[in-house]
Amino acid sequence: MDYATIAYPQSVGEYASPTKKPWDSVSLSEKIDLLQAACTQLKTDDRIVDWDTSLWYTEFDSLYLTTHGGHVRQQLRFIVPMMGATANQGAETERRTFGGHGYGRQGGLEVLEELKFSEAASQISAEALALLTAPNCPSGTMDVLLAPDQMILQIHESIGHPIELDRILGDERNYAGTSFVTPDMFGTYQYGSELLNITFDPTKPEEFASYGFDDDGQPATKQDIIRQGVLLRPLGGMTSQVRAGMEGVANSRASGWNRPPIDRMANLNLEPGSSTMEEMVAGVERGILMKTNCSWSIDDSRNKFQFGCEWAQLIENGKLTTVVKKPNYRGISATFWRNLKMVGHRDTVEVLGTPYCGKGEPNQSIRVGHSTPMCLFSNVDVFGGAA
Repeated sequence: MDYATIAYPQSVGEYASPTKKPWDSVSLSEKIDLLQAACTQLKTDDRIVDWDTSLWYTEFDSLYLTTHGGHVRQQLRFIVPMMGATANQGAETERRTFGGHGYGRQGGLEVLEELKFSEAASQISAEALALLTAPNCPSGTMDVLLAPDQMILQIHESIGHPIELDRILGDERNYAGTSFVTPDMFGTYQYGSELLNITFDPTKPEEFASYGFDDDGQPATKQDIIRQGVLLRPLGGMTSQVRAGMEGVANSRASGWNRPPIDRMANLNLEPGSSTMEEMVAGVERGILMKTNCSWSIDDSRNKFQFGCEWAQLIENGKLTTVVKKPNYRGISATFWRNLKMVGHRDTVEVLGTPYCGKGEPNQSIRVGHSTPMCLFSNVDVFGGAA
């Protein structure tokens, strides 16, 4: 096709990350003191052999101009607090982290207070020590309750990437892979149970990949991607929309001035349901709660997957019981989401994100946000040991 014929929007506007406590409002020495204090709280036992805290901050300013009057200025502020503790006893080594380093947000230092960063160290240390003497995760088919810091990877890998439109059209075949999703599925395909509602929402101000306009000048709007389990629209920017003759979203993004905009996830969120955590646990006869991703593997069509977590706890007869280590589960995207049994209430929702989503040739590493509640799945293949 002749790409010169595509009528890109000539948007005019501005967007800035909402920031309550700017990065430079606190001195470097004060930031270091805060991290050192958290480190001190992590070292609670001689069996804690490695411990770390860090704070990642980036300012990204962009100006989008077109020859027909388009003028968009965006000022984005990204912050990622990180913390972890590694425990060792004999031949056993276990690690716990602060949300798997997934608490990426937009904003300033107020994010640390919102996430209760300074209060997290003692729990992380205690859980790393508890895993040293925990039994191995059992194997079998059972219910799995996934915490938000594992749900973000499940959404990212088995929903986000498969429905990127350029991937469906074959553009990413050589590097990032293809997709089990085909264009004819949109509007009819039952991607998950009726409890599955996925939205694309770059307008959520605190989330990691929020913006006012994408890098083709399209205004960012919230869109339904999956509603009551049915796949409605792909993650495709203006160019892919014209190529495929399909509606998409404002997700054409580049990692910098020297890269072309391509179809990328932004904030891909699972909308909250009506179940409390207590109700989800009470509804399980035999199952397991898993938290915090530590390993992942998925095939090049984003269908068959295997994920491992840092922390797990058995659920027996409606109650949380034994802590177990090295929990893993596997499944197939095309059927896993149809086994979504309960979706957590908004009280179980966490806003997380990653700065390391890679795609494109040459490669572009970009920021992605995910907001999600806890979710309960039935008939999941669970197994123990290193994934």
